[in-house]
Amino acid sequence: MVHRAERLGEKLLEIRTALELSQSEMLRRLGYEQSIYYTRISDYERGKRVPPLPLILEYARVAGVHVEDIVDDELDLPAKLPGNVRYQGLKRKPTSRKRKQ
Repeated sequence: MVHRAERLGEKLLEIRTALELSQSEMLRRLGYEQSIYYTRISDYERGKRVPPLPLILEYARVAGVHVEDIVDDELDLPAKLPGNVRYQGLKRKPTSRKRKQ
């Protein structure tokens, strides 16, 4: 069984409108203005398409929320956006590509 975040589009629209951005401005803020057309934002907001995970991550960063807040239908977005989530996670230590012999 495939589960789909039914409220994903609604939340993406809520983020964009709370930040008072046009679709083109949203793409710019997300850093995707060179790779996708602004009309794709409308497709995501209307639930016609599901955005790729890296794009959802950028939405979360721009909105100051956790990715979970966006994709989990049981969670609501904060009343005021951008939120105050600043957790950056644990950075992975660079590893050497050389093999030990």
